Amino acid sequence: MPVESAKALDAAKPGRLRRFLDSDIGWSFRRTPAAWLSAIVLALLIATALLAPLIAVQNPYDLSQIFIDKAEIPPIWARDGEWPFLLGTDPQGRDVLSAILYGTRVSLIIGLAAVIVSMALGVSIGLVSGYYGGRIDNLLMRLGDTVLSIPTLLMAILVSAIFRELLPPALREPFAAVVLVVSISLTNWVQYARTVRASTMVERRKEYVLAARIIKVAATRIMARHILPNTLTPVMVAATLNLGLAILSEATLSFLGVGMPITQPSLGTLIRIGNQYLFSGSWWLVVFPSLQLGLIVLSVNLLGDWLRDALNPKLR
Repeated sequence: MPVESAKALDAAKPGRLRRFLDSDIGWSFRRTPAAWLSAIVLALLIATALLAPLIAVQNPYDLSQIFIDKAEIPPIWARDGEWPFLLGTDPQGRDVLSAILYGTRVSLIIGLAAVIVSMALGVSIGLVSGYYGGRIDNLLMRLGDTVLSIPTLLMAILVSAIFRELLPPALREPFAAVVLVVSISLTNWVQYARTVRASTMVERRKEYVLAARIIKVAATRIMARHILPNTLTPVMVAATLNLGLAILSEATLSFLGVGMPITQPSLGTLIRIGNQYLFSGSWWLVVFPSLQLGLIVLSVNLLGDWLRDALNPKLR
């Protein structure tokens, strides 16, 4: 084929965005207002959180940028409001909007990391359990049943408390995010394991897996290269739905005082701090972080619901 013809053919190929919009999932996305509206809202929230150093009035982690004489200023539209503190300030003189932007970054990173770790752990356990079966399957699934028998929040608090006690006092605040990710992950892996186990038990009886076993392909290669790709669809749906739960879990733990410290506030920490001043009239300290948290979780859940329906062949 001539070079010019090849270049013309490449130029005529649709881009990735166009291919996505023309696919079944893209068609469903365009025809579902809740999906694209929640995607726009979530994209804006993530963008403003990532750009917080550029758009925030101050860095709430930098003590040199915090002025105590600006403490508890109400929102800008109130009578005593003051520019540039659009959503007011807290008792330490921190701009509430800046704290929310930085806190959103912390909550999103912890929630996303917890989903990735729990998904990796659950998928690995589900593959091994479904592929080998027998005693290994019984042992791993009974372990999952044990984890599910303990309330999720209580389990997360227990794991967080154990890890905090194992760490030296000087490392507890720097490693608070890591402890939270581990705590949330160890309570959320069971759903992934059960989903992948069920799919693996179906796939391992199919001809392509039997043929691979006959020619002595390693079990790890069969699970990773052949079975795993056929189990990812329900896993991705579960991961999307669990992202909102992971963010809520982090916020709950931080609200209870076993999550992020005041020096590295997440949305849950900001809500906990604001709740202490709610009845003194500083309502904006708890209302605005709560609204931000609610918007994030609602957007993620709406996207997860749409993805679950879009990937369900029975609904097509």
